[in-house]
Amino acid sequence: MARPLTRTSSAVDPYVPTSGNNGYRVSRYELDLNYRVSTNRLEADTTITAVTTETLDRYALDLSAALKVAKVRVNGAAPARFSHKAGKLRITPRVPIPAGGQLVTEVKYAGRPRPVVNQFGTIGWEELTDGVLTANQPNGAPTWFPCNDHPSAKASYRISITTESAYAALSNGTLHSRKTHAGTTTWVYEQPEPMSTYLATVQIGSYVVQEIAPSPVRMKAAVPPALRGNFEIDFARQRRMIKLFTKLFGPYPFSSGYSVVVTEDPLEIPLEAQCLSVFGANHCDGKQHSERLIAHELAHQWFGNSVTASTWADIWLHEGFACYAEWLWSEGSDGPTAKEWARHYWDKLKRSPQDLVLADPGSKRMFDDRVYKRGALTLHALRTRIGDEAFFALLQDWTNRYRHSIATTDDFVGLAALYSRQSLADLWTDWLRSKPLPDLP
Repeated sequence: MARPLTRTSSAVDPYVPTSGNNGYRVSRYELDLNYRVSTNRLEADTTITAVTTETLDRYALDLSAALKVAKVRVNGAAPARFSHKAGKLRITPRVPIPAGGQLVTEVKYAGRPRPVVNQFGTIGWEELTDGVLTANQPNGAPTWFPCNDHPSAKASYRISITTESAYAALSNGTLHSRKTHAGTTTWVYEQPEPMSTYLATVQIGSYVVQEIAPSPVRMKAAVPPALRGNFEIDFARQRRMIKLFTKLFGPYPFSSGYSVVVTEDPLEIPLEAQCLSVFGANHCDGKQHSERLIAHELAHQWFGNSVTASTWADIWLHEGFACYAEWLWSEGSDGPTAKEWARHYWDKLKRSPQDLVLADPGSKRMFDDRVYKRGALTLHALRTRIGDEAFFALLQDWTNRYRHSIATTDDFVGLAALYSRQSLADLWTDWLRSKPLPDLP
């Protein structure tokens, strides 16, 4: 008889050592969120469907200590024993769950959610002047729902949000229903394609939600009324971006389309979520100053959201690719070419410290701008080596082969070998594994 294993926490990823858990694989989250903007009060029920990967007599979920757990049930049984400390909800089912067994966890909880402040910044559930946004990357999802918080743990979602009827509530996927009762409205979204926890989102504000003119992909926007005129100017070329990116990267990966939220508050940087991107009022000034950022966040739908790095060490697979997409958009819209941008940023990086390894930058540098720019330069060096035809065929193979899945740097290196008539080993050594900046090809 197999001896039950106790799983409470583990270093799933050294970049975020307190996040993520082993012992099970989640296939679906169902979130019922009842939130009041006026009081920042959240009452919620979350059901997590998973399968165990080994026999368990105890396991853990990630959940902020700012939220108080009232009840936990496992597989529909009577309430289970649990403890909740230091961001871990540790659960003891009434009987051990065998390997390969169903694990359905229901968690009832409430509180005033707040972001976590750590080396990555202010992460998770954050109050706006009049509304809410969530910015989970890399480890902020537990500020508003219990989860296995790691990018490799992808699952489908149903997210129901009940809030005051004066506000619009947006989330990932397709709006399945919207019902109003007694001054509140319930918005229910369905996200069928697998999604990492850091890409789940809730956006609440005084928005006008509108469909954007027809394009190859269904698009909508949630914008404060005062910014609608600016939005029409700043985001006018999104349809052209979609056409270009589907040509270069392959079909848009999500069935529900693409949404943009513009908050009334300024934001330091835009935020990506699955099927949705969030911009601040400062990115919507009517002067088209943020067009490269609009392209960057859109490109993340392919690189990061559909094809997701299996560990945070491989984050260049998200940010390097999205940054290179900015250059491709510039090149395809009569701006400076990718070659010109490559020269510009190579000169800039050459004057920067030469102490970063792109394929493993370390947790303190995973959002360093050099990861973005050196990642884009790596792709440009590859494009120069193998030629445009092979390069863009490789990108389409990459987005198709790993669609809605996870991948590693080694996966990309291995796939690229199929598109080159010569060894690429020196290119990868120089650009991915070495600190000194290589010469620009």
